[in-house]
Order: sequence, then C-alpha cells, then structure tokens
Amino acid sequence: MAYVITCGDEGVQINQGTRLGVVGAGFRVPHFSQIVKALKKELGKEIRIASSEENDWIKQSLDLNDWDQVNAMMEQHVEALADREGLLYAGMLPFTDPRQLKHDIKGHMVRPQGIHIATKISFTLAGGEQKYHLGCFVISAEWVSAVPRDVAEEAILTQVKFYRSLVKKPLQFTFEENGVLDEKLVAKNKAVIEDILKNYQQPLL
Repeated sequence: MAYVITCGDEGVQINQGTRLGVVGAGFRVPHFSQIVKALKKELGKEIRIASSEENDWIKQSLDLNDWDQVNAMMEQHVEALADREGLLYAGMLPFTDPRQLKHDIKGHMVRPQGIHIATKISFTLAGGEQKYHLGCFVISAEWVSAVPRDVAEEAILTQVKFYRSLVKKPLQFTFEENGVLDEKLVAKNKAVIEDILKNYQQPLL
C-alpha cells in the first residue's frame, strides 16, 4: 500500500493508500525535512504527498481569508514541497466523492465544511493510519525515535498545540500501534511520544 503524507485534519480520508499525518502536509512544519528522511528510511523511498481542501494550517500560516485562495495556495506550496523533499505529488483531496489522484492514491474530505469535530489526536506509531476514525486528528510518529529529542518535541508539540487551538478544548491522546514496523521500534516511538506529552499541559494554546 502506498504511503502518503497529508494533513492530519480529521476530515481527510484516504480510501486507497495509507496516511502519514503531518499538519498542513508538512508546509512550514519545524524539521519537516528530517521527518521525511526518517520516514523514507523506515517505510521506503517512494512516499507520496497530497494537499487537502479547506486547510486551516495553510490559512493561518499565510494569513489568508478566502477558502478558494487557501486551496490554491496549498496545492501550489505542497507541490513545491514535494519537489524539494523528493516526494511524489498526488494531488488535492476535495470535499466530493472519493477522487482518484496520481501515484495510486484515492481519497477525499468527509468532515462538515467549516467545522472541526475532532475529540482526539491519534498518533500512528507503526506505519501510518490503518483504519479511518472520524473525529481524530492524526499525527505520524513513526519517525520520532530516529531524530534528536528536541527535534521530535518541537515538531510534535507544534501540531498538538495547533489542533488544540482549532477545537478550543482538551483532546484525548490515543495511539495506533498496528502496522509494518517492528514491535521494538513501535515501543521506542511510543516512549518518546509519552515522554513529550507528559509535560504538556492541555490548556496551553
């Protein structure tokens, strides 16, 4: 199954392929190049990347107001990011029926437009999102034990704090431990995330 880096927005649903959730598909995410390098080492060289409609991270990062402009800018920036990081750009996930994108990826957006309904953040530890769960933001954590601790902490907490700000309420943390990676590596990744989160105070925005 093809791996695709795309936003951890709870509306993203990948019907063909396996999602590696990174907020904004990695645009201006701290240490994204190191994240990609680690994921390629663990999961294979040919990782895809996809943009998605109505992306709040892009909207805030670029100080935009109009969703059509946000969609256009996300597609432009994520395609450029694919070139820089040696990823295969699959296309954009829309608010329509599932769309067949390039490079064996198919998916769409399924949450209500203009509304975030997530109550949890799911950290994938073993090889991406294995089963879609509406109501969960998704953060890929397969790479956290392969980078320096401060790098992992900044990249993870940047995403956690952003998702917390979108829903303006505490989010439950869950772990998805099924996947292709070795159990020992999964345990190492989980230990790093747990250590990062134990000092994180939910009210912090």
